Amino acid sequence: MRGLAERSLWEGGATFVAGLALWLFTGDVDVPVVDLTKVGIVMMCVGGAQTGWGLFRSARRGQG
Repeated sequence: MRGLAERSLWEGGATFVAGLALWLFTGDVDVPVVDLTKVGIVMMCVGGAQTGWGLFRSARRGQG
């Protein structure tokens, strides 16, 4: 079970960092369908939630 929590932490952190990069550096890029800064914000939210879930799972695993 520890492997799943650790994987969630790594994936969530990587998703958050990728979203942060999109949010910071794609303000001037025009894409026809989506706004990349908004995609970056969504990715940061998803990455933060996934990281929080990994922390919760690792803390819960430590109790039992």
